[in-house]
Amino acid sequence: MWHYLYVFLAAFAVDAVPFFGPPAWTVMVFFQMRFGLNIWWVLILGVTASALGRYVLSKYIPLLSARVIKQQKNEDIEFIGQKLAGDGWGIQVFVLLYTLMPLPSTPLFTAAGMARIKTMHIIPAFFVGKFTSDMVMVLTGDYAARNAAAIAKGFLNWKTITGTLLGIALVCIFLFIDWRVLLQQKKFRLNFHIWK
Repeated sequence: MWHYLYVFLAAFAVDAVPFFGPPAWTVMVFFQMRFGLNIWWVLILGVTASALGRYVLSKYIPLLSARVIKQQKNEDIEFIGQKLAGDGWGIQVFVLLYTLMPLPSTPLFTAAGMARIKTMHIIPAFFVGKFTSDMVMVLTGDYAARNAAAIAKGFLNWKTITGTLLGIALVCIFLFIDWRVLLQQKKFRLNFHIWK
């Protein structure tokens, strides 16, 4: 029974950090294979912990961004968040589609937190998309997890590198575009002077 708690805590931990770490599904596969756990309980607990971790990340990231990013850029990011939050179901669809793709969700929740989007508005779509994508990864990764050497090798492959680079690019796009000018004046402008 304790092993399920380990799944929960580990999935929470990897998704509560503001930098790119191992995906939560790898943690789920590890514990499922190591202790012979029921795969469905692992998924339910792991995805719930992952959603909770992302929720916590989105709550403390504004405090972190306030310390390292200029006030004007934080205001711009809040402005885009208000625009996104006004699009009710549109943001839900975006989050669902985003989480169905093999992309890290760290940039999504970092951006949502910095933009002060109400996280509870995106958690349901995140949970559905994350459960679906993690289910596919855990079920198909079950075979690969039986071979520890394959797992160690698999952490550094073109998919993880591409996913990480895409995630970093998304955060950079979100941070360096002057969203207020783009949305209000319909002019594209980059601003790299965002750090304090």
